[in-house]
Amino acid sequence: MSNKPLISRRELLKDSALGFGNLAFLSLLAEQAAADPRNPLSPKRPMFPARAKRVIFVFLHGGPSQVDTFDPKPLLTRDHGKPFNGVMPRIVSSATGNLLKSPWEFKHYGQSGIEVSDLFPHLGACVDDLCFIHSMNGSNSRHGGALLELHTGSDTFVRPSMGSWVTYGLGTENQNLPGFLTICPTLTHGGVNNWSSAFLPAYTQGTPIGNASVDAERAKIPFIQNAETPPDAQKLEIELLRTLSQDQLHHLGPDPALEGRISSYELAFRMQLAAPELQEITGETDLTKKLYGLDNPKTRNFGHQCLLARRFSEKGVRFVQITHSYKWDQHSDLRRDHASNAAEVDLPIAGLLKDLKSRGLLKDTLVVISGEFGRTPVAQGDDGRDHNPHGFTTILAGGGVKAGFRYGATDDYGFYAVEDKCHVHDLHATMLYLMGIDHTKLTYFHGGRNYRLTDVHGQVAKAILA
Repeated sequence: MSNKPLISRRELLKDSALGFGNLAFLSLLAEQAAADPRNPLSPKRPMFPARAKRVIFVFLHGGPSQVDTFDPKPLLTRDHGKPFNGVMPRIVSSATGNLLKSPWEFKHYGQSGIEVSDLFPHLGACVDDLCFIHSMNGSNSRHGGALLELHTGSDTFVRPSMGSWVTYGLGTENQNLPGFLTICPTLTHGGVNNWSSAFLPAYTQGTPIGNASVDAERAKIPFIQNAETPPDAQKLEIELLRTLSQDQLHHLGPDPALEGRISSYELAFRMQLAAPELQEITGETDLTKKLYGLDNPKTRNFGHQCLLARRFSEKGVRFVQITHSYKWDQHSDLRRDHASNAAEVDLPIAGLLKDLKSRGLLKDTLVVISGEFGRTPVAQGDDGRDHNPHGFTTILAGGGVKAGFRYGATDDYGFYAVEDKCHVHDLHATMLYLMGIDHTKLTYFHGGRNYRLTDVHGQVAKAILA
C-alpha cells in the first residue's frame, strides 16, 4: 500500500492545466506548420503517384560479403583453392590469393525458392517479401569514398545525402519531428557528411540520435529537454522571435537562413513532447520486444535501433536510417566475424519487416538493406576477403518493389556485376521513383548550376517495380 495522499480530480486538473494547455498549443503549432506554405517541412505532393511514402535505410557498415550471404556461387565452391584466371578488378590490396569458397551453406526458402546463406535464417524466412539486387556496383573501393557514394551519390565531393534530398523533395508528414533521422550513425569514413544537407537548406539535415559508440538504448536526440525554461516561457520566446523575424523579412526581403533558423526553433519546441515519447519503448509489448530480439544481449542493441525506426516511421518521419557500424570489414577472421555480425542483425531486421507488414506499413515503406560494397571471391590471407565494389547485393522490401524477386547477377565467381547492372546512381534513381519523384527533376541551384542526387547519371530499375 502506498502512503502517498490521494488528490482530488479538481486538484489534478488544476496542477496539470499547464501541461494540457501546452499539448494543445503544440498540436496547434503542428497544424499551422503543416498548413503553412512557407514552412519548408510541410508535406509536398509527389511529382506522380508514389508507391512509397517513407524510407528505412538499414546500413551494414564495412562491406558484407555477397558470396557468403545472398549470392551463392556453386563454381566458387567447385574451384576452391584454384587461382582466379580472369581479369583482376581494381581492389584495395594486391596481396590476394586463390578462390575461396563460402564456409556457409545456402538453402532455398519460401515459395520463391530464393537461396540464402545459413548466416541469415530469419531473413531467409522473409524472402517472399524481399527483392534482391545482385548486380549492385559502385565506383570506389575505399570505405570513405564508397560510403559517401552510397549516401550522397558522390565519392569525391561533399554533397547532400539521400535522406536530405528526399526531405527536400517531399517534406515530412509529422510536423513535430524532423523529416530525416539517423540512429547511431557512423562517425568514420565521412562521418557527418554521410547524413548532412551540404548545400541544401539546413532543415533537410539528418538529425542524429546518438552515434556508433553509444548503445541504442542510451541514444537520445540531443538537447531535447529544457529544464531551465518552462513551456509557457518558451512559447512566449518563440512568438517573439517569429514577430521580430517577420518584421525583418518585411523590411529587408527574403532571407532563407533566417527563415530556416526560425523554422528549426519552432520544430525543436514541438519536438519536446513528441520525440521523448517515441524514444521510450516501455509501452511496447513483450511479444514485440522479443520479435526484435530485445530479450537477447546479442541482438538487443541493433534490435532497439530497428524498433525505433519502426516507431518513427509509423509517426510520419520521411527518412530513417539505422547503422550496424563498423563491423563487416573482414580482411581476416571471416568465419568468426561474419557469423557474429549476422547473429546481431538477422533477427532484428526480420523482426522489423514482420512488424511493418503486420501493421500494414510495409506496402508503403521502402526498406533498403545494404553495405557500401561487397567482398572478393578470392582469399586475403587464410580467412579473409578484400573490398569489392564491382558486384554486390542490396536488398529492398515493401514500397512498391516486387517481392520474392531476384534482379541482376554477378559472374560465376561473384567478382563483377554482369547482368542488369545497377550502379549506386541507379539505386538512388529507383528509390526516388518509388517515392513519386523524377530524379532528373529534383534539382537545387548552387554554385552556378543545378545539382541532383544522381548527378548526370541514373536509370530507374523498372524491372523490380511491382
